[in-house]
Amino acid sequence: IHDINRIGVPGTPHCTFGQLFDDDHAQQYYEALVGTLKSAKKRKMINFKGQFLLKGVHDHVMISIVGVDGTLPAPQSSAG
Repeated sequence: IHDINRIGVPGTPHCTFGQLFDDDHAQQYYEALVGTLKSAKKRKMINFKGQFLLKGVHDHVMISIVGVDGTLPAPQSSAG
């Protein structure tokens, strides 16, 4: 979850699978990234469309962090 926040746009709780997969730190830390994501989705920590993700085919799929109550976080206001 920390890496999704780190890689994505600041203030937004998501990133694309391609961004996460291509990140050097994530590649070194997660030996089996796809399995880790599938497990986190099963535990309702993150959400993404589909059952699993494949490099190339699913690079643009958004991975979002799920809020404490099981819902996706509300979008950040751009006013200000």
